[in-house]
Amino acid sequence: MSGANGLATPSFAEAVPAAKTTARLEAWKAIQSGRAGSLTIAIMDNGRFVYSEGFGMADRAGSIPVDRHTLFNIGSISKTYCATAIMLLVDDGKIKLDSPVTAYIPEFTMADERYRNITVRMLLNHSSGLPGGSYANSFGYRYHEPFLAETLQSLARSHLKHNPGEMAIYCNDGFSLAEIIVERVSGQKYSTFLTQRILVPLALSHTGLSVAERQADPRWPVARYYDAKSRPEPLESISFLGSGGLSATAEDLCRFADSFSVGGKQLLTAASLAEIRKNQPAQFWGKLPRPMISYGLGWDFTELPNYQAQNLNVLGKSGGTYQYTSMLFTLPDQRISVAVIATGASSPAFDIALKLLDAYAAEKNLFKPAPPTVKIPRTAQPLPPDLLQYTGYYAGDGGSVVKLSLNADAGSLTLHKADDPAAPPKLSAIYRDGLFYDTNDAKYYLTTVGQSRYLVTSGFVDSIALEKIEPLATPVQISPNALQPLWLRRNVQSYEGSMSAPQHMETPRQFDSLPGYIDFCGLKKIGSPTSAGLSLASMRDATELEFFEQAGRYWAWVSGLLYMPADLAQPLSTAGGKIMIGKDGYNEWRKLSAAAIIEAALPPDGRLILFSPSGEVLADSIWGLDSAFAPAGSFIEVAGNQGDTFVVKTTAVPAADSI
Repeated sequence: MSGANGLATPSFAEAVPAAKTTARLEAWKAIQSGRAGSLTIAIMDNGRFVYSEGFGMADRAGSIPVDRHTLFNIGSISKTYCATAIMLLVDDGKIKLDSPVTAYIPEFTMADERYRNITVRMLLNHSSGLPGGSYANSFGYRYHEPFLAETLQSLARSHLKHNPGEMAIYCNDGFSLAEIIVERVSGQKYSTFLTQRILVPLALSHTGLSVAERQADPRWPVARYYDAKSRPEPLESISFLGSGGLSATAEDLCRFADSFSVGGKQLLTAASLAEIRKNQPAQFWGKLPRPMISYGLGWDFTELPNYQAQNLNVLGKSGGTYQYTSMLFTLPDQRISVAVIATGASSPAFDIALKLLDAYAAEKNLFKPAPPTVKIPRTAQPLPPDLLQYTGYYAGDGGSVVKLSLNADAGSLTLHKADDPAAPPKLSAIYRDGLFYDTNDAKYYLTTVGQSRYLVTSGFVDSIALEKIEPLATPVQISPNALQPLWLRRNVQSYEGSMSAPQHMETPRQFDSLPGYIDFCGLKKIGSPTSAGLSLASMRDATELEFFEQAGRYWAWVSGLLYMPADLAQPLSTAGGKIMIGKDGYNEWRKLSAAAIIEAALPPDGRLILFSPSGEVLADSIWGLDSAFAPAGSFIEVAGNQGDTFVVKTTAVPAADSI
């Protein structure tokens, strides 16, 4: 039997009613609430699909609905494919998990001698200590060819957050190094190895590179992402293939997951299959009071406490890009898999997949879900005195800084932006019986492990949300000659994603209460008058800062992102003019002295972004750019190929009209 596009349609058993009803209700709730634009869902049982359905429109202009063959980017679920590729090479006798990475990538080096202790295993279970991810031009609309080389270059200037093996902190660069290892050891391109050793043997005909790289093939309809204004963004390309660069259907995700099942078509030896399915704990494992996230080799979860209590093993992996969200669960011993993929960076794919797994396993009498609880209004209790030591500044993923305040008598905890205490709190919670509860009944607690203090989220597993920033005994300051109030990024490619645009203009911040720290693309600890390094061990996507001289002025390097002081942006003539991309290929900036209407003629691969003086994106040519209003002090950024010329026309706006 064939579908409308000529592809084979698998036979279906009938899904149990609870799972089908749950899928449909949750999918439409996500779409109607605006959290997702479209979804695809599949459930596989014993090698057969018992349920598969698409929701919403893949292409609104063409009125093309999502169906079972519609492609979505799967983001970090790609990591499980990368881990499988490594284990295939382990089975081939070409890789040893506990050998150093340098044995396979001799030119891999860091500005931290501990890098020599990073093993292949540590790349796959997030315990390497690498700072985070290399994101310059890697999320966008075209594959960034220099990505892997630039990742190695950036790591060569970087330090580790902690000793290798000490903690498991989610890290994309680890899988980029694993991608390189696959290529070096196999002698093939990573995508070729995946195709020959994983995709073809498992008949994953709908799995491949990001949707932007596959759009030319009419066999693969793509679920487009639409922004809050219902504009279709260009199709997304993810350059870090091993970490997040694949696309698939929900059915193909289930087929892949089935290869880890007892009765599925297995690619790995029994020993490697057992290894990839088990928890791979770092030294920090077990040091929080409740169960922690159980990273495996490429998996986010190798067990879920409520399933483990009923002797059921669960493997799970989530994925998230700027345009898509995905979740894959499998019960390998029962040969049941559930996959959900959606458009939208904040879709509830995880929640939907877990509800489906619960519903389907319960209907098959494999699992007894916890009985529903009634939310009872809680009254706050006064805080124990020992909790007051946790008041202070904290940082989260990416180095975002907040101030944590505690009111002992009211029994309350609040989080505010560090530089804007008058703004509405980011979190308000009350204390009761050892936990803090927010208005949605989410639970938190404060704890100390070793010398570090944490705010921990407490769900079905516990995870560190924030780490306290401790005062420095001998704080260092950045040289006044280096520090400028506004910085403009200079290594932007025209195909970099629109979501990165706000980071093209950066305003460093320092806090009187935190001498020796600087917030420049996230919090950093100042190490010298011209550098600032990693400040916390437990947060993902940390970056480092170096100031260096170029043509008599200090520029800034932030873990692969390149910035110049904003006062180096040339003024744009009141009549407009031509802007050319120079030999270095850097994007160019111009500043407007007066309010104006902007029009521009762009080269074929050119991009123009208009920013307000405060860094708000006013216009972006990916949406089309007929004309746009720019207040005085606005900035124009253009990016393209070496030698590209942009023609910008400005029409003055009378002062009275520009207010």
